[in-house]
Amino acid sequence: MRIAQVAPLTEAVPPRLYGGTERVVSYLTEELVRLGQEVTLLDYVNEVDHGAARVERLERAIDEAVKSAPERMLAVIEALQALRGIAQISAVTILAELGKVSRFPAPRQLMGYSGIVASEHSSGERSRRGGITKTGNAHLRRVVIEAAWAYRHRPRVGQMLHKRQEKLSEEVRAIAWKAQHRLYARYRKLSARGKNKQQVITAIGRELLGFIWAIGMKVEAEICAPKGCVV
Repeated sequence: MRIAQVAPLTEAVPPRLYGGTERVVSYLTEELVRLGQEVTLLDYVNEVDHGAARVERLERAIDEAVKSAPERMLAVIEALQALRGIAQISAVTILAELGKVSRFPAPRQLMGYSGIVASEHSSGERSRRGGITKTGNAHLRRVVIEAAWAYRHRPRVGQMLHKRQEKLSEEVRAIAWKAQHRLYARYRKLSARGKNKQQVITAIGRELLGFIWAIGMKVEAEICAPKGCVV
């Protein structure tokens, strides 16, 4: 149902000198609008609650899936969480999109797979670099760029990050700590040049993939070494 009150621009609603029907209609309209707003608000609240419950169910399902994952995959998932900005869901997403990190012989190949590399336009002997190609894995690109925002802040190990790193090797933690210093410095340097913030974060995400590759390669090699499997 839609209700409209029509009056000249110079006329107050309800009219000052009128009573009766005009005033009753005005009050009724205001009350209906108020009730409609309350109903809409309650509907939004219910949708938020429903969404939060769904997220909680999905997180529990991911927890169960991680527990039953193969040893190599589980080790890499845990190790990637040493990096700032990458908790369990991000680590699971990254590994689900990559499969084995060692299938990429170098970080550059991983960056290309994600699509976070500059496009190049060539004409004769001249070449010009443009925006990122976006031709790679969109899910991987989204998660990594989202994680890259964490490196705007000074290097530190907060309570949650410290808890994620507790059972990890010193070598993995060293790579993660180096990532914090390197990427924070890179963020400051690019920002000081007046670069667009999204461009800066994209550049940070590209370099973050290099540290993801380094941790993945190390952990996969450690898991394979005693078994003599090929990385």
